Order: sequence, then structure tokens, then C-alpha cells
Amino acid sequence: MKLMTGILRIAVPVMVAGALLQAGVAKAADAPRLEKKDGRFALIVDGKPFLMLGGQIHNSSAWPSELPQVWKSMAELHANTVEAPVYWEQLEAKEGQFDYGNVDAVVKGAREHGLHVVILWFGTWKNGNMHYVPSWVKRDTKRFPHTIRPDGEPIDVLSPLGTGTLAADKKAFVTLMRHLKEIDGDAHTVIVVQVENESGNVGSVRDNSAEANKLIAGAVPADLLAAAGRKPGTWREVFGSEADETFQVYYQSKYINEIAEAGKKEFNIPCYVNVWVNYPAAELAQRQIDLPGIGYPSGGPVQKMVGLWRKLAPALDMVGPDIYADDAGFYRDTVAAYKRDDNALWVPETGRDDSYAKFFYYVLGQGGLGFSPFGVDESGWNILGDQPFTGHAKNFALFGPMSREIAALQYEGKVKTAIEEAGLATQEVDFGEWQATVAFGFPQMDGRRAPGTKDAHGAVMIAQLGPDQFLVTGLDVSVTFHLKGKQPWSHSQPETVEEGLFVNGEWKVQRLLNGDETDRGVSFYQKPVVAKVTMGRF
Repeated sequence: MKLMTGILRIAVPVMVAGALLQAGVAKAADAPRLEKKDGRFALIVDGKPFLMLGGQIHNSSAWPSELPQVWKSMAELHANTVEAPVYWEQLEAKEGQFDYGNVDAVVKGAREHGLHVVILWFGTWKNGNMHYVPSWVKRDTKRFPHTIRPDGEPIDVLSPLGTGTLAADKKAFVTLMRHLKEIDGDAHTVIVVQVENESGNVGSVRDNSAEANKLIAGAVPADLLAAAGRKPGTWREVFGSEADETFQVYYQSKYINEIAEAGKKEFNIPCYVNVWVNYPAAELAQRQIDLPGIGYPSGGPVQKMVGLWRKLAPALDMVGPDIYADDAGFYRDTVAAYKRDDNALWVPETGRDDSYAKFFYYVLGQGGLGFSPFGVDESGWNILGDQPFTGHAKNFALFGPMSREIAALQYEGKVKTAIEEAGLATQEVDFGEWQATVAFGFPQMDGRRAPGTKDAHGAVMIAQLGPDQFLVTGLDVSVTFHLKGKQPWSHSQPETVEEGLFVNGEWKVQRLLNGDETDRGVSFYQKPVVAKVTMGRF
């Protein structure tokens, strides 16, 4: 195995370099990075804004034996980015000996299939547990201490106070990042890295070891006081009933920040953490309270804690919410919690069912850098069930050819979206002088059909290309432009409505639309099409 690993380390960069030369691809000097302008963020890949149309594979699918079906699934999804884990237990099965076989296969395969990669580091934490750490970590509980419950019982979560654990995880992550730079520093296949996965404690609000109990009985550290805007005191005095969870947030965020900071010294590309968000309890009103450690992993950057995380972990470029509830109000509120002036929005995990597809449009309209349903490969049993799903693939097939153009327009603040919700079959989208009336479930055929769709799946994107010109697409929707304060037929009309697509960044007209396609507004049904609308005045 050691000899084979060495061969892979040498062979992969050589093969990659040869492939790039044969393809005539010029070396891009700048690594992927985040940029911010006028309160908006962009992920810059090869010098231009990039929109991640992602698919996250199952937890155990990042093995060479599984990758053929992964690439097939990514093609069917029309994704441009695959999210794939790297397992500490596989990377460093024996302490100090590193096997790059899995990660090399992911990067090489993604490149061959025209995909970018988001690497997911499954280290100290995965879903609030320690299940992906190597056996030598699991066996040595003295060097790698577990979290202790209030009753003194240990649980299968590693403590963020474990200096030995931090050192070992950091060493492995630094080694991984160094290797990624060696095989991909110029090719930019890997564009983002996730540090840990849904970190935190499942089973206890915080560590209750003797060391932890001594710390929480003392004064709150000065950097946390500054981040929280609080006056000095003990943990209980400063944070009251949230002292335990805030204690876990503090030590966990600093732990992960140290790992991310060390890794970025080796390979400085964007790093983020994902979060198992806090869902509302579907119970009696008096039971609707936060249950850290039970309802979600305690210590993670849930909605109420994301602000502290952004201040305590500056090496991280963003925090991304994993959203598995298709209630429109909850989705909207969760996106609002993570769309912050200090945090670029992106949804690294969401439900793969068709009921989640319209939220791609919503995230896009909120400036999101990407959107990624989970469990999209054909690996067999799925925790999300076995229902067929097509909505995400339709979205990605539609947006894929113009993803660079949309990302650039988004960065300029030119993109607006709307999604259908119960009771909101008609909405207005404001572009200043021009307004767009968005009607879902149309045409109504002169009153013979009620507004809206039965399952409220309609969605629309409108991007302003110029003073009187718009790029429009959507599902089960009609869009009617009109001057502000005037009816659609008063002083304005569509000058041209072009159906087309982008080819290598250039707009290609396929046909002109009119008559039934435009008389009741520019109409979009289940067939994914894109239209360029030029409005005229009279």
C-alpha cells in the first residue's frame, strides 16, 4: 500500500499536467478565492465569478470502487461541482502514514468529467460525532479525550479541549491541503474545502470533564467578551442559561479555526464550515425551546450562534447552512440568518426531493454562491428515502450553460428571483423604472384556471442586462413587464422576445417568441428555456 501510494503521488500530477498541455489550457495564476463588492460576494474561479451547481455524494461514496456511479450521477444531475468527503480514518489509517488513493481518484476523476470539487474533511466531527476518526484515535481515550456528560459518562464525541486531538487533526488536515496543492495548485479543480462536518456534541450540551468544569467556573475569556459585546464575569453571570452552549461554541470554533488557519498556510483556497441548523420543534408551545446537544449538535454555528462563529473563527471564509425542511417560511428565515455582511451565502446541503428544487431560485436571488442537494449518487440505501427526483437536474441543466454569466450578473446585483408560496401566486419584482408582474401557474386561460400550481413549485429568475433589457427563465410562470405605475399595455410593449442560450459566453438566438408565448406575459412551463426580453416605450 505504501509503495502504491507513492506511485499515485508521482503519477497523478504528471498525468494532470499532460492532460492540461494536450487540451491547450493556459495556466491560471490565481487560486480560487472569495471577493466582496458593495455588500455582495462572489466565488472567483480562474479569474471570473463561479456559480456552484453542486451535488453532494453519500457519506461512503468517495471510494474508487464507487466513483464510476458517482460520475454517472453527476452527469444526470447536470452538476458542475461535486462535493466529496475525505475520511481521516482512510487518509491516515496508521499514524503518520498517509494514503492519498481516495482523494487522488476523486480529483482526477472530477477533472476528467469536467467537474470542480468541494472537498469535505471528515475529521474530529461528522454529524456531531467522532465516527470518521482513525482507530488509533478511538482507542487512545487518554490522548484523545471524549466529551463527558453531566452524569460523568463519556460519549462518542471528542472534546474540543483535547490538545492531542487538535494536534493530530491539524497535522492530517495540513498534510491533505499540502497534497491538494501539489496535485491541483494550478488546475483549480478543487475550489473550496469544508473543515469538519456539522461539528458539535450530540449527547451533551458541553464537555463536563474536570478541566471543562474548572474553566466554566472561571471568568469568560476576553476575546469572547469582545465578540459577544458583554461585560466581564463568570460564564453563568455573562451568558446565563446559554452558558453551556456558548462554552462549547467558544472552544469548538477556536479549535476549527486553528485547523483551517494551518491548512490555508499550505493551500490558500476558501474554507468553510457547514451546520446542522436548529429546526423548530413540532410540539406544544411550551416545549418549543432550543435543545442543544439533542435537537442539533451543541457548539455549531446554528442561527443564533453564527455571528459569534464569524468573529471567533476568522480563518473560515463562510458558514453554510444544511437545510432539510421544505417549508418556505423556514427556508427563507434560515437563508436570512446566514446571508450576512460578514458571511457569504451558500447552501452546501439540502433535500434532494423535487419540493426543494424551487429554493435554488431563492438562494440565487439572495446572492448565494451555490446550491447542493445531498445524496444524489446511486449508492443504494438513502437516509432521505428512495423517491425519484428530477427538479434539481432540470434547474442545473437550465442554468449550467449560463452559470458564469449568471454568477457575474449576480455579483453586480442584477439578479432577482421569486418563488411560489401558498397564497402568493402573483408577485411584483422591482427593477426601478421597470416592474415585473410574476404570475405562477399561468396562463389562466381567461379565468378557466385558478392562479398558482397545486404544489406551489413555481419559480422565476430575472436578470437586468441593460436599461430596457432582461434575461428571464422559470418554471410554470408568466412574466409581464410594465412601467412603474402603469398598466402593461400602457406606454410600453415587448420590442423583442428572443428564446436562446449562451454558447461560450455568447448569446445565440434560437427563435423569436410572440403570440401565445407572450400575449399573457412571457410564459415558461415545464420545458426549461431562457428568454431575452427587450422592452420598448411608446
